[in-house]
Amino acid sequence: MVDRQPVVTGFYHEETNSIAYVVADPATKRCAIIDPVLDFDRACRGTHTAFADRMVQFVRKQGLTVEWILDTHPHADHFSAAPYLQEMFGAPTAIGEHVVTVQRIWQKIYNLPNLPTNGTQWNRLFRDGERFAIGELEAEVIFSPGHTAASITYLVGDAAFIHDTLFMPDGGTARADFPGGDARALYRSIQRILALPSETRVFTGHDYQPGGREPRWESTVAEQIAHNTHLRGGVTEEAFVVARETRDRTLSFPALLLDALQVNIRGGRLPEPEA
Repeated sequence: MVDRQPVVTGFYHEETNSIAYVVADPATKRCAIIDPVLDFDRACRGTHTAFADRMVQFVRKQGLTVEWILDTHPHADHFSAAPYLQEMFGAPTAIGEHVVTVQRIWQKIYNLPNLPTNGTQWNRLFRDGERFAIGELEAEVIFSPGHTAASITYLVGDAAFIHDTLFMPDGGTARADFPGGDARALYRSIQRILALPSETRVFTGHDYQPGGREPRWESTVAEQIAHNTHLRGGVTEEAFVVARETRDRTLSFPALLLDALQVNIRGGRLPEPEA
C-alpha cells in the first residue's frame, strides 16, 4: 500500500455545526465520503439534500470515484446522508461493528421490537484494527468509544477522522452522557488518538465556534496535546472523568437527538410509515 497524504476537503453544515469530508487519493482519484449530513427542516419535519448535493457536485467536478461512504457512529445531532449518496454513487456504506450495541440500546428506548439490531443496514461493519483501501491509500479503523458505544476513528494516511472524540483545541472534548456513553472510555480513546505521530492531521466532526470565531476543523496531534482545553497539563483519567461528567450535567438536551437517532440506527433511513 502506498504511503502518501490524502487530499481532505471539509464541508461545514451550519445548521448543526457539523463537518463532513471527502477524502481522496490524488494518484487514483478515488475517494471516501465521511459523515455526510442530510438536511432536516424542523418546522415541517421534512428532509432535503442541499448539503449532500454540494458534496455530489464537488466529487463530480473533481472527477473522483467514490469507493466508500463512511459513518464514524450513529449521530445524535444530524441525519446521515449515506443512503442518498449511495443512490448517487453506488458505493458501499460502512460503520463500526459496535453499532449493534447502540441499536439495541435505542431499540428499547424507542420501543421498536421489529428493528433489526445486527447492523445489516450497512454494507460493512468494521472491526478495531481492520484495514481497507481508498484507492492506493491504506485506511485503518480505531475503535474510539466514549461519546457513543460505537464510535470509531478512520486513520487514512496521515489524517485521522475522529468526529465526536476531540473538538478543536479551544473546544475541548465531546460529551459522554448519552445512553451508552462513558467518560472513562472517552479518555482512553483520546489517549489512543494522542499516541499517533505528532504530525498526524486531526479532523473533527463538529465545531461550535468558541468565542464566535470562524469554523475550523483541522489540527494536529501535537496541537491537541499542547493546547486542548480539557487535556492540557497531562490531566489524569480520574480528573478528566470528574470534569467531563460535571460539565455534561450542565449541557442541554440536543435539539435533534430523538429525531436523528431513530433515523441513524437504521443507517440513515427514515422509519417505515405507519397506518
